[in-house]
Amino acid sequence: MIVYDKLWETMKLKGVSQYKLIKQFGVSTGQLDRLRKNENVSTYTLNKLCTALHCRLEDIAEFIE
Repeated sequence: MIVYDKLWETMKLKGVSQYKLIKQFGVSTGQLDRLRKNENVSTYTLNKLCTALHCRLEDIAEFIE
């Protein structure tokens, strides 16, 4: 299972709010809701998040068996 707990930590560390992701970087509220629920998101969204946060994929997502 892929979980996005690290995303919220990275956002806090980088000082990026959900509002900023929506307004400045075009991440939809639906995508953020899916991330909160650890549901499926596209690689396009993951790429957008890594670009916005200037981070690597492992800084926002983690695989847990």
